[in-house]
Amino acid sequence: MASDPKVHSFEEVNKHNKTKDCWLVISGKVYDVTPFMDDHPGGDEVLLSATGKDATDDFEDVGHSDSAREMMDKYYIGNIDTSTVPRRRTYIPPQQAAYNPDKTSEFMIKILQFLVPLLILGLAFVVRHYTKEK
Repeated sequence: MASDPKVHSFEEVNKHNKTKDCWLVISGKVYDVTPFMDDHPGGDEVLLSATGKDATDDFEDVGHSDSAREMMDKYYIGNIDTSTVPRRRTYIPPQQAAYNPDKTSEFMIKILQFLVPLLILGLAFVVRHYTKEK
């Protein structure tokens, strides 16, 4: 590791989000993983999906080995300026539409308006078939 690590802004790191130019932020450190893209066991898509955010949780959730952690040293290029990292947004689930009995009733009426004539027509064909003189 460098004795005087460079400090990168999140905006700068975020620009490096392609297969041929990929930087990640893990535990406050910035890694240029571009040379590792072809060799990553999970494929380059896994690394690319970790760009544009703090990838610490992604990295830790996988449970990387000690040797994988040691390997990171050769890709280290500096630290992240934590004041430039966007705050993590809290997930707010989409609101489900409230049950509207009027809409449900309207839908059922439309279905019945379509099905009842078909049922009557079908019944007429069945009656005609079985009452035909043989």
